[in-house]
Amino acid sequence: MKISLALLILLLAAAWTGSQGMSFRRSRANCCSKGMFSHRKIPEFRIRGYLQTAPTCTHRAVLVKLPKGMVCVDPEEKWLQEYLRKQKEPNSTTT
Repeated sequence: MKISLALLILLLAAAWTGSQGMSFRRSRANCCSKGMFSHRKIPEFRIRGYLQTAPTCTHRAVLVKLPKGMVCVDPEEKWLQEYLRKQKEPNSTTT
């Protein structure tokens, strides 16, 4: 009886911490802390996508998706602004 009660408590504790961890990771995944920013220009061919951080984040940033993960970039970086401008231009080869 003691073992099954201890097991039940352990399972409940694991489920609770697992759900808390998921919500913690999800909220942090969309924001960047000060030390997470890349200050180097990223070659365009490496960029797989991007998204703006949420307005509720402490630091404004663009999350840039790379082949091996994500990196935070200051939206004021000139190279990033140029990249984003190019992405918004219509494709000149389409008619």
